[in-house]
Amino acid sequence: MSEFGLTDLFLKLLQWLGIDSPRLASGLAALTAALLLLTFVAVSAIFFIWLERKVAGRIQDRLGPTRVGGKFGWLQTIADGIKLLVKEDLIPDNADHLLFRLGPYIAFCGSFGAFIALPFAAGWTAYNTGLGAFTIGVFFMLAIMSTEVFGIILAGYGSGSKWALFGGMREAAQMVSYEVPMAICVLVPVIAAGSMDLSRISHNQEGAFWNWYLFRDPFTFMAFWTYFTCATASCKRAPFDLAEAESELVAGFHTEYSGLRWSFFFMAEYASMFAVSGIATLLFLGGWNLGVLPRGWELEKTLAWPHPIVNLGNVLNAIIFTLKAWVLVFVMMWVRWTLPRLRIDQVMMTCLKYLLPISCFLLLGISFWEVALQAYVTPYFSWLLAAAVVLGAVYLIFKLATTPSKLPTPSVATPWAPTIPPSHMIGKN
Repeated sequence: MSEFGLTDLFLKLLQWLGIDSPRLASGLAALTAALLLLTFVAVSAIFFIWLERKVAGRIQDRLGPTRVGGKFGWLQTIADGIKLLVKEDLIPDNADHLLFRLGPYIAFCGSFGAFIALPFAAGWTAYNTGLGAFTIGVFFMLAIMSTEVFGIILAGYGSGSKWALFGGMREAAQMVSYEVPMAICVLVPVIAAGSMDLSRISHNQEGAFWNWYLFRDPFTFMAFWTYFTCATASCKRAPFDLAEAESELVAGFHTEYSGLRWSFFFMAEYASMFAVSGIATLLFLGGWNLGVLPRGWELEKTLAWPHPIVNLGNVLNAIIFTLKAWVLVFVMMWVRWTLPRLRIDQVMMTCLKYLLPISCFLLLGISFWEVALQAYVTPYFSWLLAAAVVLGAVYLIFKLATTPSKLPTPSVATPWAPTIPPSHMIGKN
């Protein structure tokens, strides 16, 4: 819900109570919006921790709790959260106590602050002064998320540990480097839309799914995959998690942290994952548009009931947007538990030698496309690319459904098939 809409509601409530104070109404609206976003981030982190374990278990055949945890193991995550809240909070003797305490909170604020400009539906942003739309929303989100690196540097330096210091410096170099091609890839759909207003960009993609910027031209299509790769690295996710390489740095920049402060780093990581996934959803995947409705059929206007601000259509829009972002978060988890970790030199080489030149090429390409080809080619190209992607997805699903699974050979001891003894041993004790 937008702060401006909340301000109207609180102002009417205060006037009903005999208090005419627009400033108080604005303050209550801002506090309510912050609490709603904080609740969403905290609940999403709990859900993502549970999902991470389920994804890891399915992909790597891991065994989790088999006697506790409730249905599907959801109680295990709640128990871990309670453990972090009551766990003893230790500070090393050699640590800088002020920097050590500030680090996790600054990192979390950098991730949480980005949600101020993230529209979950039409008009549902925490920032809205009533003077108009937040026209630099995507720029604001990228700028705020980049401040997370200050918390990581303070945590690494303030811990008084060489492992934490190495991890903090690694992470600072990685995040600052990958933010450059990520921001350039963001410019590709921004140039196509002619605006940095995330709500307007989402409205431009209403209608059928081939109107999404993912299928608009070859440069936005490639920009999505390049952006998602850079976003995965900027969120410290494998195979780019060299800042937390337990085989080399114990746990990286948060080695010396425990309890509640350690959980703030965890919440910052999951908040950043949802934030960058939300940006990708708004810029490339149609935002809160379902992709099957005709152009001009907007849910927030068609189902504007029971209130013009809080209506059924916007609730559905927020659900659609959240589900799309969650799918991208799931893909990040899928990649983490599938690919091996890179070396730190490979991580930096991937950014500077490959992703940065690719992003610059995409920026030049979309500029040429808009000037020379957009009016003639874009409608036909979007249909062809969308059809090709749909056919590829159908073929992949068909192959997954019809290809039989092959278990390991019987000669190898596996948990799926018992070891078969040699023929001359059968029948003998």
